[in-house]
Amino acid sequence: MKLGVMGGGAWGTALAQVLSEGQPELLLWAREPEVVAQINESHENSSFLKGHRLREEIRATGELDELSDCDGILVVTPAQHLRASLSALSDTDAALILCSKGIEADTRMLMSDVTRELRPNNPLAVLSGPTFAHEVARGLPTALTLACEDEALWERLYPAIAKTAFRPYFSDDIIGAEIGGAVKNVLAIGCGVVDGAGLGQNARASLIGRGFAEMQRYGKDRGARPETLAGLCGLGDLVLTCSSTSSRNFSLGRGLGAGESAESLMSNRSTVAEGAFTAPVLQQDARSREVDMPIVDAVCALLSGEAHVRQVVERLMSRPLVAERR
Repeated sequence: MKLGVMGGGAWGTALAQVLSEGQPELLLWAREPEVVAQINESHENSSFLKGHRLREEIRATGELDELSDCDGILVVTPAQHLRASLSALSDTDAALILCSKGIEADTRMLMSDVTRELRPNNPLAVLSGPTFAHEVARGLPTALTLACEDEALWERLYPAIAKTAFRPYFSDDIIGAEIGGAVKNVLAIGCGVVDGAGLGQNARASLIGRGFAEMQRYGKDRGARPETLAGLCGLGDLVLTCSSTSSRNFSLGRGLGAGESAESLMSNRSTVAEGAFTAPVLQQDARSREVDMPIVDAVCALLSGEAHVRQVVERLMSRPLVAERR
């Protein structure tokens, strides 16, 4: 199966690195001409994944149409640019494997909804789980969820995606895989705030636990299955990104917790985090569905500058005491 990767950032490059194992050629499309040149000339993406020598089987291109000959395309463009990227792709019958995590701002649509609207005839899958790009690129052991619209697609895809240190698990719950990835990015910002403000390990563990409850409530309302959210693409990904500065979302939150403004943090390209774009959209959608997500509300208040850390902590700690299952 001929695979291609759409997106030359850190995650797209890491996927190209691991999936090129055993492939005669793997095509990687990047928007930035300098990234294309770096990969083809020096076998390194020094702009986004510095220090990792890439396999010579990876060929970068700036021509999006070249991907149309692939049997499967891993779509790794940022969530807010997915619509534009898919619209620019030539007609193809390739399976589209969504690897971006987020909710479209203008429509509140999941990435799968956007894809089905634009590409209704393409087979659809979602690849999501606890994955730091630099570890995947190094070949360290990784397990994640490959959610496919049916088992027949899984049978086509997994032989090309499963590698020595890269283990996909099957699910047919595409919505659950997407909800887990989108919500955990916002919660990771909250955990970073806890760390940056010096609130302690107890507080961070509490936020992970209660944040997971928010993920489950929201996921249930959107049709996700509980067992999916309790797996690799939900709880697994949540634990990873809420525990390490290798997470851009966690690092953003850490800066907020230390008293820096969201504006100054987001102006630095290396600290841009998808959760910052997802948070207000998630908040709006949750409120429209009457789903209670107080931690998401707190993150949004900090990102907008509407409140300081001390204020949002007081709000959370003064909420009415209820049964834990709520």
